[in-house]
Amino acid sequence: MKILLGVVSGLALSASLAWAEPSGVFRQAHEVGSGSASSLDPISKGRVFQVTEKIMSRLVRPDMDGRPSPDLAVSWSANADATEWTLMLREGVTFHDGSTFGSEDVVYSLKRVLDPEMDSPARSAIAMINKVEAIDGKTVKLTLDNSFADLPLLLMDYRLRMIPEGSGDTIATTGIGTGPFKLVSFDAEGTTKLAANMDYFEGAPGVAEMEIIGITDGQARLQALLGGQIDMERGITAQQSVMLKGSNRFHIQTIPTGNWRGLVFRTDVAPFDDPRVRKALRLAADRQGMIDLVMGGGAVVACDSPVGPRDQYRADISCPQDVDQAKALLAEAGFADGIDIDVHVATLEPTWPVIAEVYQEQAAAAGIRVNIVQVPSDGYWNQVWMQKDAVATRWNERPADQALNEIYLSTAKWNESYYKDPAFDALLSQARQELDFDARKALYVRAQKHLWETAGTLIPYHVTRLVGTTARVGNLDAVENNAVRWHLVTVD
Repeated sequence: MKILLGVVSGLALSASLAWAEPSGVFRQAHEVGSGSASSLDPISKGRVFQVTEKIMSRLVRPDMDGRPSPDLAVSWSANADATEWTLMLREGVTFHDGSTFGSEDVVYSLKRVLDPEMDSPARSAIAMINKVEAIDGKTVKLTLDNSFADLPLLLMDYRLRMIPEGSGDTIATTGIGTGPFKLVSFDAEGTTKLAANMDYFEGAPGVAEMEIIGITDGQARLQALLGGQIDMERGITAQQSVMLKGSNRFHIQTIPTGNWRGLVFRTDVAPFDDPRVRKALRLAADRQGMIDLVMGGGAVVACDSPVGPRDQYRADISCPQDVDQAKALLAEAGFADGIDIDVHVATLEPTWPVIAEVYQEQAAAAGIRVNIVQVPSDGYWNQVWMQKDAVATRWNERPADQALNEIYLSTAKWNESYYKDPAFDALLSQARQELDFDARKALYVRAQKHLWETAGTLIPYHVTRLVGTTARVGNLDAVENNAVRWHLVTVD
């Protein structure tokens, strides 16, 4: 019944807006984080999600409370042990090239993600699926390796967009999907142009065009917003927000999220290959102090767990700064005189340099001497992240299972700290197979506590996101980016 209500409410909202002809141009920036390797392939490392989220649809999307709700799949059900899932697809949907969306496109899209040769970072999200088959034109069955009660949560992954059957070789440049906007032109480092899809299944979009503009530097994006060159910036810092508040030219949304920013130390290289060193590095941080200085108080303390504060599987962990224990652990590991580390940051994310500077000051008390290395924003994700020994990092909110598997599982493509721990892997495997909610939660909590003892990632806080827009923007959902209904946005 909840599923049907979700469909009805979505259709009713779209119908209420259907009378208005799309008008105006909405502009936003993207960071060109993958440089010239940026693409429209939703499952690639270089995908520009600010574009793919608007031109392609998922099977399942988060509602305004983050719960699974219909997108291209209108309903889903599982067998008794949750090893088989059946999805019923939406009728009457067409791709931007005029072809009809159906089960064969779902089979192709998911098999492409699961193909090891594709080497997609999205594969870890659905790696438990071992068979995808079309029952008929509008019904798809997914067979899993083991029981997994939370599959719909993972199908909300922002990269799991449905593309036409056989389009894998061209999708990086054509961007053909079923989303509310269609690709007009793609420029990885310049301006990408989109046009309203008048045949979108939720109803015609509110704006006629969108422009997604490559701007690598966070301060430059703020200046573009202040100057009216873009209409929205989703990475406003507390310090920057002062320039927007009190002006009738701008609006600010305050959105609690499970997004996080932090520092990651590669666990496969010395001295970070010693868990005592890794824990000392994390114990040296005063997380609340960092929130106050970096975020102006707008964040929630995270004890090095990537699981968001509102997630049903969030662990309750206490993590006060402990300089004495940090010193003791370093001495035990052979660093009685302290330790010198280089941390690489860029202005791609405006808070990274500030985080590094605050940590530098906090960690000094424990004998941790931090040298901050400023690197170019252009190409950061290809040339610095997962390349240097210690770097700044960030992740958007993901369900607990996905976050833990994608960031820390030994075999995960985006295991940025090169963390390999068989005991941790076993906990995640057990959790996925456990059908009882309380028992499943206990396993996810144990996994997070295991990370607190052994991980190489300092996650000081979960972000309360500040989204700045020009005053001419209307109907922008005040939710995390992954759940925004872009077809509802309007501009005066």
